[in-house]
Amino acid sequence: MEVFQTDSHYIFVKRDKSLWWNRKTSEFAIKAGWDLSSVDDIECIGVTHGIVGVISLPNVYDPHLVVIKEATAVGVLYPPHLVYKIKSICILSAEEPDAELSNCTKHTKSNQSTPTHSSASTAAQNNNANATSGGGGTGSGSGSGSSKSTKLFEGMNKTWGAVKSAGNTIKNTTQQAANMATKQVKSSVGIREPKHIERRITEELHKIFDDTDSFYFSFDCDITNNLQRHEAKMEESQPQPDERFFWNMHMIQDILKMNDKTWILPIIQGFVQVEPCVIGNECFTLALVSRRSRHRAGTRYKRRGVDEKGNCANYVETEQILSFRHHQLSFTQVRGSVPIYWSQPGYKYRPPARLDRGVAETQQAFELHFTKELETYGRVCIVNLVEQSGKEKLIGDAYADHVIKYNNELMIYVTFDFHDYCRGMRFENVSALIDAVGPEAGAMGFHWRDQRGMICNQKSVFRVNCMDCLDRTNVVQTAIGKAVLESQLVKLGLSPPYTPIPEQLKSPFMVLWANNGDIISRQYAGTNALKGDYTRTGERKISGMMKDGMNSANRFFIQNFADSFRQCIIDLMLGQLKQADELQEDEVLGTILQILKPETRAPIRGYYGVGVLAPELKLLESIVTTRCEAADEVDGQANEVRQFKLQFLVAPIVTVSCFIISQKLLFGTL
Repeated sequence: MEVFQTDSHYIFVKRDKSLWWNRKTSEFAIKAGWDLSSVDDIECIGVTHGIVGVISLPNVYDPHLVVIKEATAVGVLYPPHLVYKIKSICILSAEEPDAELSNCTKHTKSNQSTPTHSSASTAAQNNNANATSGGGGTGSGSGSGSSKSTKLFEGMNKTWGAVKSAGNTIKNTTQQAANMATKQVKSSVGIREPKHIERRITEELHKIFDDTDSFYFSFDCDITNNLQRHEAKMEESQPQPDERFFWNMHMIQDILKMNDKTWILPIIQGFVQVEPCVIGNECFTLALVSRRSRHRAGTRYKRRGVDEKGNCANYVETEQILSFRHHQLSFTQVRGSVPIYWSQPGYKYRPPARLDRGVAETQQAFELHFTKELETYGRVCIVNLVEQSGKEKLIGDAYADHVIKYNNELMIYVTFDFHDYCRGMRFENVSALIDAVGPEAGAMGFHWRDQRGMICNQKSVFRVNCMDCLDRTNVVQTAIGKAVLESQLVKLGLSPPYTPIPEQLKSPFMVLWANNGDIISRQYAGTNALKGDYTRTGERKISGMMKDGMNSANRFFIQNFADSFRQCIIDLMLGQLKQADELQEDEVLGTILQILKPETRAPIRGYYGVGVLAPELKLLESIVTTRCEAADEVDGQANEVRQFKLQFLVAPIVTVSCFIISQKLLFGTL
């Protein structure tokens, strides 16, 4: 789509139509393509793949038009249509664009311009390369003749690379916090300076779209609906996208009112990856697509629980698609925060959860949520993974009580204390849960169609949750997806009954689910998922445990020094932030003081609640005890060797990391 610029308009030309956006009033108008001949000061500034939408905040951020600058093909979900991932955006305003668009081959003399779409095969190669680099280097040293001490030091050497990588991640995060604090010290005006606000919003928009690898679109296919809904809606005269996952719906509301689909490009946030697979002489593809809901969207600790409309935080629909010859088999799962009013305020590493409203009011929102779920999916099997004791017990008990009060025969409630069953890194014990829900999974079925139409449909859905709906949820959803895939392979004649996934398929399957877990976690918590090494390789190692400790520390600093402003920009994109005084920047210096001086009462402003923390002790205690307690069970080593690992490997590294972070934040910025 070509983009032209005049003194008063940006003009988008597609086939025989043109869309005019007024740079002063932000109004859209549709005209014929040949109307350009009557404009004298027109200039082609490049091409774009589509319009994301308009962002504005009265008296603070004049209307800016966000367009797609670069996109790369990731593969085919619903043949024959390609799905693309947004790589970067360009923001148009009354002034000049903030980036150069790709050259238009019709209106430039340069022969060096290349299209920004990369081929599907190139995208697949890139994905495979990324997956390989993300999952390597964690072997356990399987030589049977090695001594215990040799195993220990081999493990330490392999772990060191992971520690250095995680340390660099924390270094980058703390550097950002230090830079933010420096700006606050130097500027007495701060966020209330108009130019400062505009620059910060624009920077955050680029971070959200350019750096997260989480926005996808298709030119000719509706990817907001899973395959089962997609095929059902194709029979309608005017099939509509699923508004839950239509991420830019608010941003293009003015275009939607024009009723011209030429300019409407639904964008989803989530994850899409397509992997080619081979079993024997048979070639097929395995794909995974996750769609994040735009309702109650946001970051960890800023968005928890349910709202008055029954929408849950971190709600994600994940669809696993197997395409073989003319057959397509699709299985859908969902995840979402516990649908009651709850939160975790404060600055602690793991703030205690609290219930925010009364039973009657909560029950109303709870029932509203599940009414929507049942209308969409038919039946729901809840799999609740929160702990049945300790800090999480309050949320788990409240969840169960509201399920009992609802008393709906279309719902099944299953509890599985993940941390209790899988204590000591025994994540394979999740098989006990899979065996228990096996009959329900069999009755649930999956969507199956061929070139002649639908063969069968999925009759219900698993709704999996833990506290964050990230790490434990990833492990369990992967296990469910694996069990269903085994059943599908048998149905297609690609695998004998009662056999595990073929070895040729195991690696691409685990890569898909591990990458999915990482991307969803980055969107909600700011780091890759914990327990990702198990999802990626099927094994739990000390190196993975160390990465989890570093990611946990990184999450803590992100939630306190970056999430508040990002939450505001997400709300702005979704039309939920309407006034300038609602815009809050992260108070870096004030937050540091609240963290390091627990006797000081925390400020009540923006998205922060009351809470304090002595971080060195609490963070170290949480990481060492909860992430590393399983070292007692590793490789059957003697107690002295296990204690050596815990005391002389894990604790010093975490302590040094915390010390460096504190030094940078305190002395590097004041």
